[in-house]
Amino acid sequence: MSTELTTVEKLSGLRWSISSNVANTVFVQYTFFGSIFVLFLSALGLSRSAMGLVLSFLPFFGLTALFVAPWVARIGYKRAYIIFFAARTVVALCLVFTPWVMNAYGSEATILYVGVVIALFAMVRSVGVTASFPWVQEYVPNSVRGKYTAINNIFTTGVGFLAVSGGSFMLARTTGLAGFMWLIGIGVVFGTISVGLAFKIPGGAPMPPHVEGEEDKSRRDLMTALRDRDFVFYLASVALIIIATVPIGSFLPLFLREEIGLSQSAVVWLQSGTLIGTLLSGYLWGWAADRYGSIPVSLYGMGMRALLPLIWMLMPRDGDTISFGIALFAALLQGVADMGWGIGSGRLLYVRIVPPEKRNDYMAVYYAWIGIIGGISQLSGGFLLDLFENLRFQIWIFHVDPFLPIFLMGLFLPFISFTLLRGVREEKSIGMGEFAGVFLRGNPFLAMSSMIRFHLAKDEHSTVLMTERLARAKSPLTVDELLEALEDPRFNVRFEAIISISRMMPEPRLIQALEKLLVGSELALTVVAAWALGRLGDMQAAPALHHALNSEYRSIRAHAARALGALGALGDATVANDLLARLHTEPDKGLQMAYASALGNLGNTEATNTVLHLLATIGNEGARLELALTLARLVGDEHHFIGLLRTVRSDPATATAQAISSYRRKLGRRVRRGSDQLRLADRCAEAMARNELVRGAHLLTELIRNRSERQFSEHGNLILSECARQLENEAELDDVNHHMEYLILALHTLQVDQRMRS
Repeated sequence: MSTELTTVEKLSGLRWSISSNVANTVFVQYTFFGSIFVLFLSALGLSRSAMGLVLSFLPFFGLTALFVAPWVARIGYKRAYIIFFAARTVVALCLVFTPWVMNAYGSEATILYVGVVIALFAMVRSVGVTASFPWVQEYVPNSVRGKYTAINNIFTTGVGFLAVSGGSFMLARTTGLAGFMWLIGIGVVFGTISVGLAFKIPGGAPMPPHVEGEEDKSRRDLMTALRDRDFVFYLASVALIIIATVPIGSFLPLFLREEIGLSQSAVVWLQSGTLIGTLLSGYLWGWAADRYGSIPVSLYGMGMRALLPLIWMLMPRDGDTISFGIALFAALLQGVADMGWGIGSGRLLYVRIVPPEKRNDYMAVYYAWIGIIGGISQLSGGFLLDLFENLRFQIWIFHVDPFLPIFLMGLFLPFISFTLLRGVREEKSIGMGEFAGVFLRGNPFLAMSSMIRFHLAKDEHSTVLMTERLARAKSPLTVDELLEALEDPRFNVRFEAIISISRMMPEPRLIQALEKLLVGSELALTVVAAWALGRLGDMQAAPALHHALNSEYRSIRAHAARALGALGALGDATVANDLLARLHTEPDKGLQMAYASALGNLGNTEATNTVLHLLATIGNEGARLELALTLARLVGDEHHFIGLLRTVRSDPATATAQAISSYRRKLGRRVRRGSDQLRLADRCAEAMARNELVRGAHLLTELIRNRSERQFSEHGNLILSECARQLENEAELDDVNHHMEYLILALHTLQVDQRMRS
């Protein structure tokens, strides 16, 4: 009886799966797949259409999946895989006898012999592959499927690189079929090792016998799969990619040798470029697929794949170093593109498309379908090459040759596939623009290095430093790590995570995590979370901050109010009215300051009188300056007020004199020359310049009271009247230096309010 594998059992078997795949890579490279086998068929004298025919056996026998899938399920996926992949290896061994057949019976019999071996190989392999699809879906956890695929490809690619390099070395130093026979023999040895390692992979048990009264899970239901819209769209998309890429993949070695002029060993060695591209990009594609979804990874891989035919069509035809360099670059790009498409589409199939309880039927249909399409694509590729054998001319920089039709298929069909795959639904997926933005926004290199170092941090201090470094990158790549730090059991890490999040560009998940903290019980973190939401400046946080105004804790209410003010113009009168009502009734000075500051940021001029009263009753110098700034914000041009404050602090006499002179120039354009207001302004500026601040304050008070109220706003007039009253009192006490904020606020209002109204 089969039992459900635990995640621990699945994870423990992944190393054996990867080891088996690594050994199988050598078998694949040296036998029926890759450039070596295509060159082997060419050495036997097969025409291109004949090559397409025999190569089509491999995918066409995938049709057997529809018939053997129930039997495979009954005997067990693991048992079927091992039996038939072992048989596949034995059949491959028959290729070693090819030279003997040729010597004994001639070339025609040899071609027939090789064709029969390929057919037998394809038949037994198809049964093993039919078992492998549902088995792989069973023993690889979905949570790490992308990373598993990436790590698996890193190891298989590294070994593949060595295998291809060894194959190129062998073929360069042998003649005839001898080199091919040595490579096939080595491949058979590694194929045997691969089957042996597969014994250690868990799962794949026989399907339990049907018990009367229970649902019969072995019953065939292929129509359910064919009625699945996403599955059908996926199959159509995959079919177009196969038609676009398989003929090119099969006959590209011939193109590079016959049209570009590269040597046989150079053509084989170019596979190393593809393997290097796979090795460099595999883990990144897998990580991205697990984190951001399969579809964007698939689509970008597909888009990159569509660029390759252009490179091949424009490649120089002289077989020199430049041609080889361009071919190597194209091979590198092909490795990156194929890895993106392979990881994305494979993960999409296993995680999203195929229901685990129906994997037998879905996978049988899938394998049969790609077999049909793969066989047709092989036949069509060989047919087109023979059909256009005499097609040769040049248009500008484009060389037209027999390979042009399959290159055009590779160029245009991916775009149709692109449209179909976008119609497949995936729960955890982002759009292509957003996916590109993840890698283009901020500093992706700093982000990636910081993410690695964050996960390697061994103590609290190191983790805090790495959390701060995550924010420095300002990249969406680090969002998940920041969210992880936000849930760390160490307080200092969580605190640093909030600070770091505040330095990021606004991201919905980060904002939601901070909003969750607003209703938490850790006051130290809740207060900082409210501040961080204000600093992020995203309107999405406004409702949660507004709700936090009702918290039982004054510190939270104060920071929520300030954060609402920091968000700026909310466009919601309800929030401003609520803050104004609270300002009028709140007895706590700290909360009054917070509400006033928020209303100043929101530009709510109805709060002017209340803030002026609060300014008159508070003695703390820092609080008074903040309230003066609040009133200055109601007037407008906060920057002007801050600049004036700084210059007055460093040189009060010069700064105030210049401010009054500036107001006098504007006043001169509105009143007639020699008027009392202009004379007052001149006397005031002169007194201030001589550092006679008390006398200057008296004159400024008189200047304000002689102003034309029509030239100022209603709240501007309120502020100026209160400033005049306070300056007069302080001037009488010779205490102007003690409360300079009224002097600065008055000068700011005289200059800015009039300008704003004009």
